[in-house]
Amino acid sequence: MQIFGVDIGGSGIKGAPVDLDKGDLAQERFKVLTPQPATPDGVADGVKEVVDHFGWTGPVGLTFPGVVTGGATIRTAANVDKSWVDTDARALFAERLGGLPVTVVNDADAAGVAEMSFGAGRGRRGTVVLLTFGTGIGSAVFADGVLVPNTELGHLELGGHEAEKRASSKAKEDHDLTWEHWARRVTKYLAHVEMLFSPELFIIGGGVSRKSQKFLHLIEGIRAEIVPAQLQNDAGIVGAAMRAAKGS
Repeated sequence: MQIFGVDIGGSGIKGAPVDLDKGDLAQERFKVLTPQPATPDGVADGVKEVVDHFGWTGPVGLTFPGVVTGGATIRTAANVDKSWVDTDARALFAERLGGLPVTVVNDADAAGVAEMSFGAGRGRRGTVVLLTFGTGIGSAVFADGVLVPNTELGHLELGGHEAEKRASSKAKEDHDLTWEHWARRVTKYLAHVEMLFSPELFIIGGGVSRKSQKFLHLIEGIRAEIVPAQLQNDAGIVGAAMRAAKGS
């Protein structure tokens, strides 16, 4: 069974048909740049370009980098235009895609669902925290495999700043941090999250997961196991498609 997944990020919008039996992309993903400013109309145009690239005419699952309630309404917009707040994203995307069935889910929650089903969290019980390091820091928290939605742990305060302003991969690029310096910031952040949630497992996702060999060994003093996301930066696409298949 194939369903289309789209992952909307602060810098890019990428999507592909997903093979839900394998938990993998059925075709090579297609990506466009996120418009700046990332307004609802601009992002919707980008999503349409990605979906139209494949000639897709079935259900579409979409991630969004913020809190999504009821599978439709946007409540926060940290790394996209503030005009997203209170937007009915499901109605917007459905209209722009010509009436295709649409499901919208928080981006990190989608990545977490995919990793728990097909990746690094498969079969794991207890508390599992997936963190996506990208433009910001997304989070997905699972208790015995059950998702606690919209946790947004990237906005925890760390050293007087929002954690994602200090420890996201964008912060690493913006401040030209070495892997060692950035890993120290990530370590402080993980220690704070561990103090709050006492997870058995941290899964590190987002684009930086492709370079886990450069920094994971530099993170010390964390009791929980720390592993890279197995689906890497495709996890959001897969998770979006999984949610669309369930219709929520």
